[in-house]
Amino acid sequence: MATLDKATIEARLGQFTDPNTGDTLAAAKALREVSIDGDKVAVSIVLGYPCAQYRETLAAQLGELLRDIEGLGSVTFSIGHEILARSVQHGVKRMENIKNIIAVASGKGGVGKSTTSVNLALALAAEGASVGLLDADIYGPSQPRMMGLSGQPESRDGKTIEPMENYGVQCMSIGFMIDEEAPMIWRGPMVTQALEQLLNDTNWRDLDYLIIDLPPGTGDTQLTLSQKVPVSGALIVTTPQDIALLDARKGLKMFEKVKIPILGVVENMSTHVCSQCGHEEAIFGTGGGERMAAENHVDMLGRLPLQLAIRLQADDGRPTVVAEPDSPAAQTYREIARKAAARLSKQAKDYSGAFPKIVIQNT
Repeated sequence: MATLDKATIEARLGQFTDPNTGDTLAAAKALREVSIDGDKVAVSIVLGYPCAQYRETLAAQLGELLRDIEGLGSVTFSIGHEILARSVQHGVKRMENIKNIIAVASGKGGVGKSTTSVNLALALAAEGASVGLLDADIYGPSQPRMMGLSGQPESRDGKTIEPMENYGVQCMSIGFMIDEEAPMIWRGPMVTQALEQLLNDTNWRDLDYLIIDLPPGTGDTQLTLSQKVPVSGALIVTTPQDIALLDARKGLKMFEKVKIPILGVVENMSTHVCSQCGHEEAIFGTGGGERMAAENHVDMLGRLPLQLAIRLQADDGRPTVVAEPDSPAAQTYREIARKAAARLSKQAKDYSGAFPKIVIQNT
């Protein structure tokens, strides 16, 4: 029987390119251990992003790389993830109980940003991450309905509030505090103060990711976010339509100016899918999201259809990722979520928590 060579196995596995990060396992330092017992091989891999739905696929792909090695009996893969805090804007302090904050933005309304936000949050949770969702649209909060939540959050100490929770995602929105049909007739300073309170006064419980669903545009809320909220990365949601792309570019440029990394572009409503016959038609044009991503040197994370079921499921409080987890749309949401988290995992680590606090005392 041929003796298995550990270096050969490590070399073959290390050269595998992770489609979510674009890096090899060796470059990402994801290949943690290879152990050999006779003709049996055990491999330990730790990715920097949640991967529960990707483990079996990855194990099968890696197994193919080793199949022709002489003397190999069986291979077992242990695939896990380790989510670390990533760097934020200079001068903004990271929140202790939230590792990473991801902003989801669009230049204009009506492009499906909130539906995308809630499904991405649910997709990250399905992949094994601890996830929160903050509805930053003070004038038009929609997350309570989309997440199937009602009632008011509790305050155990009279100073802070507990997040509402459904489908394994912690949520907070001004919509929990007011009647669904009540208009918010507030000026800018009140809106920004409300956003800060919703973020800072909520007892978020050890989140890997907090998804912030921003209102459309580049106004007061976005300015507050860039100056006072520790954001690790942003996603831009657009449709292929030229008018939507014009405004989406403004949102992208805004994040570039305030030094918040763009994780990628999501093209929503790429094609219309007929609910009767399944025919697809690109009613808003084609290739807009790709052109925008290429022109601005950012990643195109995925395309989502304009589909009746997605709208109905969000309106009913059971978004696509939980209502039809095996549907093509849900799979696309999960792929986008993995890619966004994987891109984030390539950014510099945040070491602020590693430094001791210096306290000066009179003795």
